[in-house]
Amino acid sequence: MAEVLLICGKICSGKSTWARAICEETGALCLSVDELMLDLLPERLGEMHDQVTEKAQNYLLHLAARIAKAGVPVVLDWGFWTRQSRSAARAFFREAGVPCRLCYLEIGDAALRCNIAHRNARVRRGETRDYFVDEGLFQKMQSRFEPPEEGEIDRILRGKPGDMPGEAGKE
Repeated sequence: MAEVLLICGKICSGKSTWARAICEETGALCLSVDELMLDLLPERLGEMHDQVTEKAQNYLLHLAARIAKAGVPVVLDWGFWTRQSRSAARAFFREAGVPCRLCYLEIGDAALRCNIAHRNARVRRGETRDYFVDEGLFQKMQSRFEPPEEGEIDRILRGKPGDMPGEAGKE
């Protein structure tokens, strides 16, 4: 049986970049809630967005457990922004008998703003299908984010993938 990695971090912190790098390094399968949502649904669902996202995440949790039980490691690429969401995911995998670890992307405000500007420029140019992050969305996501406490974190990721000296954690 393989493990599941939960990628936790603020919006535009680099979660997808790290998820792809970890998958390339380990042969894991990446399951991204944003990719699923953007592939299946219109970008702007309005008030329904949070409900549909929650259902998509639930679907991906179940899929991740089946894949890990088949022996393929899985990286879940979404924010796990709240203690409740992290706790619920850990409980789900514990009950399913699937090992999981939380990887936390720590990022400073200046780097975060730079990532947002870079992403938005790529979205405007049509180079990516990521969500455009305007100030309203940024503030909404910032207000929802609850940094994980030390006891929740299995691995801290800093810098950019490939910057091994920037990695730290309790592996």
